[in-house]
Amino acid sequence: MSKAFIRNDDTEDDEPEPSAQLPAGVKNYITPNGYRKLKEELDHLWKVERPALVKTITWAASNGDRSENGDYIYGKKRLREIDRRVRFLRKRMELAEVVDPAQRGECEQVFFGATVTVCDDNGCESTYSIVGVDEADVGSGLISWVSPLARTLLKLREGEVATLRTPIGIQELEILSVSYRELP
Repeated sequence: MSKAFIRNDDTEDDEPEPSAQLPAGVKNYITPNGYRKLKEELDHLWKVERPALVKTITWAASNGDRSENGDYIYGKKRLREIDRRVRFLRKRMELAEVVDPAQRGECEQVFFGATVTVCDDNGCESTYSIVGVDEADVGSGLISWVSPLARTLLKLREGEVATLRTPIGIQELEILSVSYRELP
């Protein structure tokens, strides 16, 4: 293949993967714990990983021929990855609007930060907490506020039935309880 078609500069956009993108014109709502985790990741990358990697790259560069120096080549590649992630995290944190669900108090209506227990057509109960895009983890019951399920539940109250369109058909979910508490 001609080198004219190969990208050598390894520059990539700071665009997140599609699942982490926010809809245009909306705020980046996040819980205090989610914000803390982003800050911890940023601090670790910037204060621990990056300085150690720069030290390794400097050492590798001092060894001479860089074209066949694996420590230098892969170190530079990892450094670009770290810098890209640092830029992404800084942008996300700059746009973040921290919302503490524990401050909402008693409320029967579903909003950001709510922990909602629902019952589906088969009688199975599930509990979900509506959180920010950057902290969603479906396996732990944390769903993004822009996900189809969360958008279906938003602004409903205890006792109401939500109609969720899924690839396998329409599913009805009855809202059993809504609470606001500090999330793990």
